[in-house]
Amino acid sequence: MTTVSLDPISAEVVEPRRAVRWNLGLGATLSAVFIALVVLAAIAPGVLASTTPTHIDLTNPLAAPSWHHLFGTDEAGRDVFSRVVHGTRLSLGIGLGATAIAMGLAIVLGFVSALAGGVVDTIITRVLEVFFAFPSLLAALLVISVFGPSATTSIFAVGISSMPGYARMVRGQVLNVRQAGYIESAHALGHSRRTVLTHHLFPNAMRPLVAVVTLGVGQSIVWASSLAFLGLGVPPPNPEWGALLDSGRNYITTQWWLEVLPGLVIVLFAISVTTLGRAIQQRLEGAAR
Repeated sequence: MTTVSLDPISAEVVEPRRAVRWNLGLGATLSAVFIALVVLAAIAPGVLASTTPTHIDLTNPLAAPSWHHLFGTDEAGRDVFSRVVHGTRLSLGIGLGATAIAMGLAIVLGFVSALAGGVVDTIITRVLEVFFAFPSLLAALLVISVFGPSATTSIFAVGISSMPGYARMVRGQVLNVRQAGYIESAHALGHSRRTVLTHHLFPNAMRPLVAVVTLGVGQSIVWASSLAFLGLGVPPPNPEWGALLDSGRNYITTQWWLEVLPGLVIVLFAISVTTLGRAIQQRLEGAAR
């Protein structure tokens, strides 16, 4: 229940807050551990990998997975596990960058559309519908075909292609929150429009979308890897996860580990961020009730 101070000088809208219990389940805990290992690989790859990603051993090409080479070696004798570990920074950077661009544009468009209403809302909504008419992967392919494959292009391509869905969610959240009782109380108490927007509307509209951001990182990495698998991502010899899939597809029927093991890492990361994001969302929704 919203509590309104009766003191006209220090009147503030006190919104209900409950402590969030972060007793995550087993699945979310394991997901958090795996994500922590991925972050460690991105920050300090030397801790997990014993060799550099470009170290070539011509005496041991296409070796099967073993204790010495956990993910085997590629056609040049390079340790695949080391390449996966060292490629984490680039892959995670693409995922975070693309999600940041998508959410940044979505917040601007969603808030402007919901708060302005009228013609502005109609125009933005129609523009988003045009974006929705194109499959996300096709839109990303279009951007890359114009500007050429690179890490920066992948970030912008994936970010722009995933923006419409986020913008629609932001618009819906703003329209829902602006009708809440504590927003009306803030206006009745004489709070400025800016204060209501920054202290009440924005935090409460964005709270349920925190989990969406975590889901978006995993989705962005999967999409960027898909583009790289098609030869439109980060060019070799960069050990980006999608580029590893692209380089190993010619050996899928003979040396399966070149394709399966890097792909397994991508799948596990996507599942982990999805599981952890849903757990966070459930805790936030439980605290808001």
